[in-house]
Amino acid sequence: MKVLVVGNGGREHAIVWKLSQSPLVSKIFVAKGNAGAWKISHKVDIDPTDVEALAEFALREGIDFTVVGPEAPLVAGIEDAFRKRGLKLFGPSKEASQLEGSKAFAKNFMKKYSVPTAEYRTFEDYDQAVKFVKEKGSPIVVKADGLAGGKGAVVCQSVEEALSALKKIMKDKVFGEAGSKVVIEEFLEGEEASYIVMVNGEKYVPLPTSQDHKRLLDGDRGPNTGGMGAYSPAPVITPEVEERIKEEIVERTLKGLKEEGIYFRGFLYAGLMITSEGPKVLEFNVRLGDPEAQPLLMRIKGDFLKALIDFYEGREVSLEIDERWTLGVVLASRGYPEKPEKGKVIEGLEEAESLKDVIVFHAGTTLRDGKVITNGGRVLSVCAWGRDLKEAKQKAYDAVSRIRFEGMIYRKDIGDKAFKHLPTS
Repeated sequence: MKVLVVGNGGREHAIVWKLSQSPLVSKIFVAKGNAGAWKISHKVDIDPTDVEALAEFALREGIDFTVVGPEAPLVAGIEDAFRKRGLKLFGPSKEASQLEGSKAFAKNFMKKYSVPTAEYRTFEDYDQAVKFVKEKGSPIVVKADGLAGGKGAVVCQSVEEALSALKKIMKDKVFGEAGSKVVIEEFLEGEEASYIVMVNGEKYVPLPTSQDHKRLLDGDRGPNTGGMGAYSPAPVITPEVEERIKEEIVERTLKGLKEEGIYFRGFLYAGLMITSEGPKVLEFNVRLGDPEAQPLLMRIKGDFLKALIDFYEGREVSLEIDERWTLGVVLASRGYPEKPEKGKVIEGLEEAESLKDVIVFHAGTTLRDGKVITNGGRVLSVCAWGRDLKEAKQKAYDAVSRIRFEGMIYRKDIGDKAFKHLPTS
């Protein structure tokens, strides 16, 4: 069976890694991938957002099944382009991808179908948005409506900060047309977590729980990023909280999509705030999270490709989950998230990868003169298994200590928030 994975990041390397383990695979392709993914797959030199070119390639090459990593190709309609040609692709249609592609669409949808989320207002007029922020005060959250690579939400602790965010998004267009419209919402108190399910219509299969670390610096300080590390499971999601997530968020969302006449098949990701009132949705994504995909896929046992195909075709699927903990630390380039440096030689990869229970997933990497060099903001995701969170963290950071490149930055507190929920020993 020929398989295609679309995307360039750490999530896509992890998908390639997991799917390549399936005995069903005869050949696996990645468009465009990175230095890590190219070791175990064939590079396709087509941009992930060139959906028509990718669909034509898949048709020519006889690709049997495609899995899409990032949001941009989904929002651009890659599923529609493949379906039109009779090709199987795991990911939602352009219409269904609005849940991530437009925050205003998602917020209006949640309001209509009673999915718990923060109170909000949507603005296309800059002056009206400014007036609203001044009236409401802080803390307050300002979000670009469209795709912004995980960086379009700004948690503002002061009115001045909120006005600055509005100017950057709506006037300076730091996110381009994604900032033509903004969503301004109440600040929610609580702890964040990620809940991802595989969806086919009204059927869904939960993946293990996880927690991302969005801010650049230790202690959740600094600007929002695409994510600086993640671990699984997330103990803040207790069995009771998980039941509420399923009933109040996942099932209401799938029912609402059905009522809207929108068929959703793919990964649905609910970015949550676990508040004193219960779980509330911060955002929906229509794909696996990054960096959550890496520790999540490490915990899924067995043939994940077969599970995806069976689920795609409507058969009942149950996933066997590794009981061990997993934790991943993102190594980023100096200047990330605004202007990351590129072209730095990475050393120590082989030493890190030789450690027991460690996998190094590549993100922003490429090859030059036989050497692996940095080629983006988030460069590597260093992940480990452990019998408990403490061991997974220790192994991951031990591996991190073996890797070097000029300007390397990373958080040193990935997973720490979980310890308060765990029994002390």
